[in-house]
Amino acid sequence: MQIELRQLRYFVAVAEELHFGRAASKLHMTQPPLSQAIQSLEAELGATLFHRTTRHIQLSAAGLVLLPEAKRLLAQAEMLPEIAQRAAAGAIGELRLAFVSIADYSILPPALRSFRKDFNKVKIALHEATSDRQFDMLENDEIDAGLLIPPIPDRLLHLLHYRKLANENLILALPEGTEKRPHPKKLSSYKDLPLILFPRKIAPALHDTILGCFREAGLTPVIAQEAIQMQTIIALVSANMGMALVPESVANLQRAGVHYQTLDLHPAMQDCVELGIAWRRDSTSPVVQAFLDLLEE
Repeated sequence: MQIELRQLRYFVAVAEELHFGRAASKLHMTQPPLSQAIQSLEAELGATLFHRTTRHIQLSAAGLVLLPEAKRLLAQAEMLPEIAQRAAAGAIGELRLAFVSIADYSILPPALRSFRKDFNKVKIALHEATSDRQFDMLENDEIDAGLLIPPIPDRLLHLLHYRKLANENLILALPEGTEKRPHPKKLSSYKDLPLILFPRKIAPALHDTILGCFREAGLTPVIAQEAIQMQTIIALVSANMGMALVPESVANLQRAGVHYQTLDLHPAMQDCVELGIAWRRDSTSPVVQAFLDLLEE
């Protein structure tokens, strides 16, 4: 069975006029081909759509049921050009976006607000994931883009684009009460406190930078606990399990029992936390491009 939109338009016109002559005039055609088109549609459907007499026609039971469905299909067909144009512009579709936890305290909320304002028909699927997990997800085409901490692994350089979005300083997250010391901006003032840190594999560059800050201060930290998510690290600081070096935007995560302290760091350690976005080189998604364009503004 192959029913054409043209046949449905003819059927609706006749159903609304209940007169082949007036329907033909409305459609800017003659009556014989209109009658033939209706007969062809009835043959395709295997049902009579109109009861005809010499003076009157009326919709059959099948015609009464078909009429609203035909109108719905025609209305949807009229929307196809707009849908295609909006899809080509990235205004509809889906964005599968992953993010590291520190992005949730810095660039992610304003980016999502702006994107939802201009692209409110786009479905956004968010995934919180560490950088190492995001690289696997990008490789397996499980996400479209990821807000993460570089660098890109050598094995994926051929597959991924990367763009830097922001740099941050490191600050100290301290158990409340331990901040009241001489020289509070010097890391050496807290050498008695153990360190809470994430495993190196989830963000090697940031892990090495944090330990580099201790080396620069002539210290060797005692790592008391490891935790993956930044929320968990701050929770452990709140529980007086130790201190942590965290990106400054994490100070937006207010937690009872935690004091955030800026540090006097070596110039080489300034703005040492980089956050960026990675996406597949073979991506042709207008939605992804629209999100990238927004991040450039």
